Amino acid sequence: MFRIQSKGSFFKVLFSLGVIATLTSCNTLPSDEASAQQRQSGENSQTTPVDVAIAQNGRLTEPPEYTGTTAPAREVSLRSQVTGQVLNVTVDIGDRVNQGQTVARLDDALLVSAVNQAEAELAGLRAAVARAQNQVSNAQAQVERSRLELQQAQADLVRQQRLLQEGAVPAQQAEQARTEAQTAAQILRAAQEQVRTEQQAVAAAQSQVTAQQAVVAQARRQQSYARLTAPIAGRVMQRLTEVGNFVQPNTEIVRIGDFSRIQVNVEVSELELASIRQGQNVTVRLDAFPEENFTGQVSRISPAADQTARLIPIQVVIPNNNGQIGSGLLARVQFETEAIQRVVIPQTALSPNTAQGSRQQEQENTIFVVSEGTATEGTVTARSVNIGESANGQVEILSGLQPGERFVARSGGTLTDGATVRFSILSESPQGS
Repeated sequence: MFRIQSKGSFFKVLFSLGVIATLTSCNTLPSDEASAQQRQSGENSQTTPVDVAIAQNGRLTEPPEYTGTTAPAREVSLRSQVTGQVLNVTVDIGDRVNQGQTVARLDDALLVSAVNQAEAELAGLRAAVARAQNQVSNAQAQVERSRLELQQAQADLVRQQRLLQEGAVPAQQAEQARTEAQTAAQILRAAQEQVRTEQQAVAAAQSQVTAQQAVVAQARRQQSYARLTAPIAGRVMQRLTEVGNFVQPNTEIVRIGDFSRIQVNVEVSELELASIRQGQNVTVRLDAFPEENFTGQVSRISPAADQTARLIPIQVVIPNNNGQIGSGLLARVQFETEAIQRVVIPQTALSPNTAQGSRQQEQENTIFVVSEGTATEGTVTARSVNIGESANGQVEILSGLQPGERFVARSGGTLTDGATVRFSILSESPQGS
């Protein structure tokens, strides 16, 4: 009986020892894991995650943007100047045309008849001038004959008077010689007057010829209007008639635009006019070409503002050498300003307040610059900076940070001078790394 009791007590002791050992081992394992976690947490707390950026020059705010519509630098409406039927139109919308190229023809049968009639009348008037000039020649010949006759009559008169004085001829004969000389003088004056009359007739006939020449020139000009030519080089924007149509003067045939340059008209506030000048560079963005910016110039500033809205029309011209820009496209215009560009950083890069008292403001103007490190980690150095204006979550740096330097744009914790940081995937890498 004693042995059985002793054996049962022995087993009880063994069971108790096993329970104690199990409990002891369970208490030990969590303690080791906690220590490992504490060590790992201590190591991670030494490297603060940060977003790193590269300092660059820029502006706090973008210049205002104005919208307008593209149009060719020049636009010409080619219209009919005479009445006639359209025989052909050699161009269509989008076609390129050269200056002087024929783009349409009208029926010119009636115009040709008018030219022929005017030229016939001109020929008749020129014949009349020739006849009048011939009359002048005849009158001038008569003047010469009358002058010779007058000279002969005057010579006879002198001889008869000498003979009369000598008593060789009677006084009646000498008086007859005087009468003949006077008659010859009158004939000469009449012939000279006829010459002047004929010359006036020639002048009148020549005036009629000149007037008819103008009629012929006008008729020929009217005939030339039957052939419509492009006054400028460009592209056809509109075709407004078809073959067979009967057109009147001032009927529009085609519209041509010079697309070598494109103009955009915008309206700006009178408060912004002082910063805009003729010849100033502008940046133009087109929704049709979202990946490309175009550079133009201010070509015209209207001297008159809209009386209601107080807006001033501004004309901007941009080159279009490859002809890709068309008419009627939405354009967004920004006028380039001469404002000085400074280093602009996010306001989150400024360190939070870490000190009290008089140095609080200086700590607010402290940033952390990456001084050295690897591709994933680095060391930061605290640096004081002078800040300027701020807007839209960004601030100007007047001094203390140069373009190209790497700085902490956002930190996951409080940083100190010389702290080791871990770069996030959003961090910017230097060129060539």
